[in-house]
Amino acid sequence: MIKVYGITTCGSVKKAIAFFKAKVVPYTFVDLKSTQISEAKLKEWLSKQPMSVIFNTKGTKFKTLGLSKEISEEEKKMWLLREQLLFKRPIVECEDGALLVGFDEEVYANKFA
Repeated sequence: MIKVYGITTCGSVKKAIAFFKAKVVPYTFVDLKSTQISEAKLKEWLSKQPMSVIFNTKGTKFKTLGLSKEISEEEKKMWLLREQLLFKRPIVECEDGALLVGFDEEVYANKFA
């Protein structure tokens, strides 16, 4: 079963969940507001997707923290472990080991056809 990491109020997460429900794709939802992502999990994700994809520089949390887009990869890792809402959402762990980040209906349609 796939795992969808996100927050219930995120528009992209809502779109992904609606997609999975419409296609009858079973999933488990992991709320980033109540579940702490471990350093090991972050390392696993970074082995599948680059930091530039996982770290959200366009979200409200990034702006309210006043972070610079020029911070180093190590600083980004530190911030992701501290502030879960800096993850680009949703993060979808697929059964085949693939990791999808964000919602792109075409990518999802190809992956879950």
